[in-house]
Amino acid sequence: MKLVIFGLTVTSSWGNGHATLWRSLIRALTRRGHRVTFFERDVSWYADARDLGEMPGLDTVLYPDWDGIRSRAAREVAEADVAMVTSYCPDGPAASEIVLAGRAARVFYDLDTPVTLAALAAGERPAYLPLQGLGGFDLVLSFTGGTALDRLRAELGARRVLPLYGSADPETHRPVPPVSEYRADLSYLGTYAADRQPALQALFLDPARQRPQHRFVIGGAQYPADFPWTENIHFVRHMPPQLHPAFFSSSRLTLNVTRRAMAEAGWCPSGRLFEAAACGAALLSDSWPGLSDFYTPGQEILIARDTADAMAAIDCGEAELRRIAARARQRTLDEHSGDRRAQELEAALETIAAAPLPTEA
Repeated sequence: MKLVIFGLTVTSSWGNGHATLWRSLIRALTRRGHRVTFFERDVSWYADARDLGEMPGLDTVLYPDWDGIRSRAAREVAEADVAMVTSYCPDGPAASEIVLAGRAARVFYDLDTPVTLAALAAGERPAYLPLQGLGGFDLVLSFTGGTALDRLRAELGARRVLPLYGSADPETHRPVPPVSEYRADLSYLGTYAADRQPALQALFLDPARQRPQHRFVIGGAQYPADFPWTENIHFVRHMPPQLHPAFFSSSRLTLNVTRRAMAEAGWCPSGRLFEAAACGAALLSDSWPGLSDFYTPGQEILIARDTADAMAAIDCGEAELRRIAARARQRTLDEHSGDRRAQELEAALETIAAAPLPTEA
């Protein structure tokens, strides 16, 4: 099967959550005999931070502008079995026009459903959405489950909607020897986001102030100059994906903080959550609806609603943290791997052939 994807980026993980998710899924798809062509607009901020080498089965098409690539895009779609447009594709409406005119299975994948729905609720329309909504697609996939699926139907006309969550690639995300630079009693890996700051303050920064003898580590990009650092918080600037296993494997405990729109929507696990679990890290997360569908609180993950909860997690004994980490890693390998998501994508695509949607008048 040949899939053609028009997306944000697969070549650079700098400042976005899309690239590593695609890599996990694409590696799994190619292991299963599929081929992927990924169209990505060539922009300077990703060009300066490319961290993807050669990937068998993946043909990445970098283009400076849509007009220069339009004819090739049409040819690739004409030869595809599946043509997909994603959220935050900088040429989403134009790519959708080509996809919807083709004969391949037509798919829209919203990897940012809570952001999409929050914008619509505010009276704004995300630039990546086609003007006619999502009713023309044979299948709409959502990174978010729960009631968000109903809203995609009601507000954007999606006719067949299924969740496709993030994943971890066990070949990439696995336990490795710890690195002293990343050693931490509590770590956090993520791009700075203002709407995550209140939770980060309560679950990471306040515990760091209260425990000056402990070591805290943040890895990520785009942190502002006025970020409230303390002497026991160590910062590692943007970390390419190949260093993530060492980062997570060096932590007693690692924190997951969900962006506000995603936490409010629920059923929207960060791909980083799966990656950390696959690397054997003990997980601490903020609370959001649906979390227990992915990991069992108290057994596979620790939940913190305030600073006291975070402090209690930090105080857990080594044996208990190892048990929690081992259970989460096994759950991830069983249910949240790239291979599992590739199987789910294949099953979702089979629903199109099994029950074609009626042609809209």
